[in-house]
Amino acid sequence: MREVSIQGDAIRLGQFLKLADVVEAGSDVKGLLTGGMVRVNGDVENRRGRQLVPGDEVQVPGEQLRVG
Repeated sequence: MREVSIQGDAIRLGQFLKLADVVEAGSDVKGLLTGGMVRVNGDVENRRGRQLVPGDEVQVPGEQLRVG
């Protein structure tokens, strides 16, 4: 599992995926979310604006990330 550090107390899921280099552009996030390929703390997530806080775990195809 790879830890990705954020600035502040929270970050939106779309911003986090871009920060972690999972996607190149914010528009790429929509495809992952609508395809049901993103899980947050084990649950399928489809909201780009979902707030993540340190300790949350995000799973995308081929990678597991932890908000740090």
